[in-house]
Amino acid sequence: MIEKMKVVHIVTTVPEKADMLTRLRALGIVHFSEKAASDPRYPERFAALSRMTAALQEYPAQPEEALLSDEEFESFFQKLSACLDRKKALQEKRTAAHAAAEKLAEWGRFSPAEVEELRSRGWEVHIYRTDKKTLAALTADPDISFVRLASVGKMPTLATFAPLPDSYSATEFPLPEKGLAELELEQEYCDRGLAECEEFLTQAARHLPSIRDQMLKTQNAAEYSAVSNSSQTQDGLLWLRGYLPAAQVEEFKAAAAQAHWAWALEDPDADDDRVPTKVKYNKITKLMIPVFDILGTVPGYREYDISFWFLGFFTLFFAMIIGDAGYGCLFLLLALVLTLKGKGKSSAVQLLWVLSIATVIWGSLTGTWFGLEQAMEVPLLKKLVIPGFANYPAYFDVSTTAQQNAIMKFCFILGTVQLSLACVMNIRRKLTEKDLSWLADLGWLAAIDALYFVVLYLVIGQQANLPVVAAVVIAGFLLVVLFGGMSPDKSFGQGLKAGLGNAFTVFLNTISAFGNIMSYIRLFAVGMASLAIAQSFNNMAFGFKGPLVVAAVLILLIGHGLNIVMGLLSVVVHGVRLNLLEFSGQLGMEWAGIAYDPFKKQDKLKK
Repeated sequence: MIEKMKVVHIVTTVPEKADMLTRLRALGIVHFSEKAASDPRYPERFAALSRMTAALQEYPAQPEEALLSDEEFESFFQKLSACLDRKKALQEKRTAAHAAAEKLAEWGRFSPAEVEELRSRGWEVHIYRTDKKTLAALTADPDISFVRLASVGKMPTLATFAPLPDSYSATEFPLPEKGLAELELEQEYCDRGLAECEEFLTQAARHLPSIRDQMLKTQNAAEYSAVSNSSQTQDGLLWLRGYLPAAQVEEFKAAAAQAHWAWALEDPDADDDRVPTKVKYNKITKLMIPVFDILGTVPGYREYDISFWFLGFFTLFFAMIIGDAGYGCLFLLLALVLTLKGKGKSSAVQLLWVLSIATVIWGSLTGTWFGLEQAMEVPLLKKLVIPGFANYPAYFDVSTTAQQNAIMKFCFILGTVQLSLACVMNIRRKLTEKDLSWLADLGWLAAIDALYFVVLYLVIGQQANLPVVAAVVIAGFLLVVLFGGMSPDKSFGQGLKAGLGNAFTVFLNTISAFGNIMSYIRLFAVGMASLAIAQSFNNMAFGFKGPLVVAAVLILLIGHGLNIVMGLLSVVVHGVRLNLLEFSGQLGMEWAGIAYDPFKKQDKLKK
């Protein structure tokens, strides 16, 4: 359930600003959507602390027993910052020296300083690389004197005491500032400095808890600063505007009376798009919290809380996509281990229990146990199978085509039920709001249910009374066109005009509704693909005999492990999609809500 919100205006005097902010943060129930930017020092410090955390995580160390005090941490912070800066500078310097040394190595070991000294004494030394033809020409030229040097890169090299004329093809070697020996000494110096940095960072890693604690303090300080900067003042008064759950109004009133604040409460405007969403979960729907957290989805304040329906359909989709009771048993084992480790109260572990049991049930109904056909030779496992759904239909005198058609039909039924449910939910809400557009949703309900028979006719060849189906689809289309533009704030004529103006869009959406039902066939396709992969690895493994059994075991472990991972990815791609796109789209949900995040001192870092 999405809790009702109230807009709250809080007024106090300017001198009482700090006290009001402190009390509001302690109260921890007021959400501020429109916050100003915090003081720049807080984001900068948080970024610096984040970089420190990332840098130290690669160093194994025993965590400190007690956190550093703020004064101790500041000293540590400065030293760590200096060390990280020094490490970066040394790494860059060493990289540059190493690259220069590699480039210079082919020229041999010489001192650029000695060459410069010769130049200072009047010997204008120039070093060139050239080709054999040019070397021969230079040798024959009586006006040019040079000294032949060792070849560099198989090219003749020479030194002259004056620049060569431009008529000769030769590349002059630019004299480096440092020789090879100096560059090697520089690399050794950098290596010693880096070793010192590594030693310090290894010791510093034990203070990671203190760094994270300071990150939390900085995050809270930034939040305080942002709310403080959001306040407005005039004539000695200061006020803030925020949002408050209706269920906690009395708690706010008591705090306001104690602090002597002036306040006013009102309902959010119909066009207020900054109202936060606070979802109140029950014991069942709270299982979806981990999924919503991973997806980062929040329904809009005026949208539906579909966590109950999401959980039901998601569980079934998960079971059908994984599709193997053997895999479900592995998930059950994992859930049991996590529960025995004391994590049984976690919503994620409880959801794992539900998904595991559902997978075992679906796999049992289809006779799928690690993709092994031999499982159907076990009487107990065979009795659990629904013949029409059996993945090994020959054991039940059912043709493969009939079995596949049964599964596909079940997928289409699921899609039609879920999309029809969305229409019913819209009709129910709009009837209570006296919104005449509920007739448009009735039209969608009729069209979707009729299109279901079209899907069956086209995909599995089931006969349908197409004239009647077409008549229902057309009737539904007309209802959507005539009443889709209605709303409580429009006259009948305005709504009719808006609906007629969207006739072509409704036509396209009707085609999309057909595609939405068809898209549920992905449950069948992915489940069959998973079974085929399991069977392939089983066949590969069972082909090994004797000492090669070890290889067979490895193939089974790797193959089925890969299949499970691919199945989990498919759940995200397909199982979640059917809820977030097809179902939510029919409901008109955009999942563009703002999560309720009250102003309070946090006890853990925000993501």
